Amino acid sequence: MTTVFHVATTGSDGADGTAERPFRTINRAAAAAHAGDTVVVHAGEYREWVKPRRGGLSDARRITYEAAAGEHVVIKGSERVTRWEREDGPVWRATVAGDVFGEFNPFAEEIAGDWIAYRDGAPRKHLGDVYLNGVSGFEVAGRDQVTDPPLRTEVVDGWTGVTVPIDDPQRTRLVWYAEVGAGPSTHAGAEVRPAAGATTIWVNFGDADPNHELVEINVRRSVFFPERHHLDYITVRGFELAHAASPWTPPTADQPGLIGPNWAKGWVIEDNHIHDAKCSAISIGKEASTGHNYASERGDKPGYQYQLESVFAARQIGWDREHIGSHLIRRNTIHDCGQNGIVGHLGGVFSTIEDNHIYNIATKREFYGYEIGGIKLHAAIDVTIRHNRIHDCTLGIWLDWQTQGTRIARNVLYRNSRDVFVEVSHGPYLVEHNIFASKAALELFSQGGAFVGNLIAGTVRLEAVPDRATPYHRPHSTQVAGFATITGGDDRWIGNLFVGVDPAAAYGPAAEGVGAAVAGTAGYDGYPASFAEYLDRIAAMPPGDHKRFLGVLQPVYAGGNVYAAGAAPFDREEHPLVLPGGAAAVTEDGDGVYLDTDLPPEFDGARLAALTGRDLPRVRVADADFEEADGTPARIDTDLTGARRTAGAPGPIAALRSGRARTRVW
Repeated sequence: MTTVFHVATTGSDGADGTAERPFRTINRAAAAAHAGDTVVVHAGEYREWVKPRRGGLSDARRITYEAAAGEHVVIKGSERVTRWEREDGPVWRATVAGDVFGEFNPFAEEIAGDWIAYRDGAPRKHLGDVYLNGVSGFEVAGRDQVTDPPLRTEVVDGWTGVTVPIDDPQRTRLVWYAEVGAGPSTHAGAEVRPAAGATTIWVNFGDADPNHELVEINVRRSVFFPERHHLDYITVRGFELAHAASPWTPPTADQPGLIGPNWAKGWVIEDNHIHDAKCSAISIGKEASTGHNYASERGDKPGYQYQLESVFAARQIGWDREHIGSHLIRRNTIHDCGQNGIVGHLGGVFSTIEDNHIYNIATKREFYGYEIGGIKLHAAIDVTIRHNRIHDCTLGIWLDWQTQGTRIARNVLYRNSRDVFVEVSHGPYLVEHNIFASKAALELFSQGGAFVGNLIAGTVRLEAVPDRATPYHRPHSTQVAGFATITGGDDRWIGNLFVGVDPAAAYGPAAEGVGAAVAGTAGYDGYPASFAEYLDRIAAMPPGDHKRFLGVLQPVYAGGNVYAAGAAPFDREEHPLVLPGGAAAVTEDGDGVYLDTDLPPEFDGARLAALTGRDLPRVRVADADFEEADGTPARIDTDLTGARRTAGAPGPIAALRSGRARTRVW
């Protein structure tokens, strides 16, 4: 027998949770819910960290948390702050009692951990944040900077070195500074002494009067996140979730987000509006027992080594298909988060991420590190990333380590600093029928990929990684099969449409130091074009074992690609179609996203048939084929628009033709 519990802002936690006598808090309903039950939350604002008490028992016996049909339900990790006192001009002050925070005060917690990057002498940022009418502010280094804030009109991207303009410089005037349990401070001759355990916050509100506006501060680490592991089969549907003081989430640490399963199986997170996580919004990632920031805490080994150890530690605590992963994240809108829209290491295996709209991730650039992206996953084993719209992010999709059985299909990425980065992985991974329209489209520090039917309107950057051996796995398993470094190559390029762009436009002053960043596949020039040729090059090396393989490039399989507007083919590709001119761009019009193309008549002579995994040569290092999760050959027969491909134009849209065209893609 299943039960439906109701929660309403007019309810009472002393009630019985019926529609007539609803609970007041979602946590009260969570304490009552068992496998098969549903918690229906009615319209209003709930300021709590929902901590599920139990999980479901199977996909058919879930615990479901959902907003009542047609009702707007907001769950926030923030509290409202009132009674602001004007200190001088646009600067106001408020003191927040310690009991508002409890044991966790985000204004006292630094953004820190493995792979965070602060410039020498730069002040540390904190997990706290201040929101004026829903818009977050910027932390400054001292009280004086609140009065005279440093007005940022541009910043430098920490990875590419490109100077990035700030679209709304006035937004940077909402700045704040906080002191937690500090002694007296003096400004303009007035002494301010916070109460014991209290936090004093100074904010420059510009022309706004905070006593007549909505001002909030984040006080809770998460909004919907269990404290225990293995609470499986939970659905979270239809909420607005916001304002979490979630910490920095590298792959060598615990990875709590605004929402997430916390090391479990079978969650469904769907149809939610998720925003303003200090670091990461949705986490399907690692837990602390397999390592927690040991590289930065101990300083005795590199983070790379601790990350290797975490893979084996996870296997020892049951990291496998039966216990972890298989989550479904779909139809969510995720935006304005400091680090990631979706993050995970180990815990996201066998999951599907589809139909999400992700934007404004890490674009405030308050802090920087090497674990940032709209989607940032390590060990994305058999993960499908399908039909997502990702734009205006520091990095769109970053797949790092153990990208195996992974599929990136039918996504639209544009206006990102970089669209897709695949790092130190051995494949097989499949990238098909996507639009990559940012100036820096693909960065491949990996091998074993297959790229079929994509539009690539930016650069392709290639780089070998000979100093980091990373794991590969038995097909469709978390069981480690071996380790290898990244030679580069062993990639497949079939039926893609490339549109040229100047690498300097993608990387700015860093363009000279980014390796082979080109428009097209010419970065593979000099690689063998078949496995037989690769074996011949090995045979020509001096006798021995592993040293014979060092420096020998792996084969690249290329055919049926189209190169426009100066994009150049791999010098061993047979019969590439090189077009005189051509253009492609992604544009927005109202709620629609369109691909605008202008291609010469020669384009109509190129064709791409539907493919399967049998058409793609086997991956060398992992010794694996391109397969569906059930082990059958991968099916590559649906274009970006959802049309079934038999034969059609190269690129993501089978019906695309020459001349000027506009195609709705979202």
